[in-house]
Amino acid sequence: MARYNVAPTKTTLFQVKRDQAFALEGHHLLEQKRDILVAELMGLADKASGVQQEVDRAASEAYTALENAVVRMGRDRVNAAAQAVNLSAELTMRRREVVGVHLPAVEVNFIAPQPYYSLLGTSLRVDEAAFTFQRVLQLLAQLAELKISVLRLSAEVKKTARRVNALEQIYLPDYAATIKYINDVLEEHDREAFFVLKLIKTRLTAADSLTAEATILGERQQQE
Repeated sequence: MARYNVAPTKTTLFQVKRDQAFALEGHHLLEQKRDILVAELMGLADKASGVQQEVDRAASEAYTALENAVVRMGRDRVNAAAQAVNLSAELTMRRREVVGVHLPAVEVNFIAPQPYYSLLGTSLRVDEAAFTFQRVLQLLAQLAELKISVLRLSAEVKKTARRVNALEQIYLPDYAATIKYINDVLEEHDREAFFVLKLIKTRLTAADSLTAEATILGERQQQE
């Protein structure tokens, strides 16, 4: 524990106490921010884990449907049907804020004229594969949003935790040590001043006594 190199005066003591109060308030606010960020981070991490499982499941279903379509129709006819699909994706990027941290919000909209191909000569598995792959893309956008949010929140939690620890381990103890040092010095000055005043009073009392005795002695000599 260290202390700041300041003059041990009452004015300095007032300033250091004011800075300590400000640091305590900042510490309280940072703790609240850290708790909110951690709660948000845990919620998004759990959600990201669930979406990742959905992505894996949807991708498996899509590839299974595609394999079934190839088995039923043949690879060439499936390729021809795929060439007829005119699908485009439109991404809408927004953002939301959690205690000062900007998090992305991604929305995917698919634009495609349907039907893509003739219903005659195509298998239902092709439609199933196309629909499922769209679902995979939507889930991937959601997963990207969640993972970016988790990374940003994680970085902010670490930064906020470092600030909280710095206040707890360095600044607040230093303020406390400085206040104790100034109080000790001021108390020592008060004791010294009290001792000096008491000594002066004692000497003045003794001087008054000597003066009184001299006065009485003089009066007696005059009377004699």
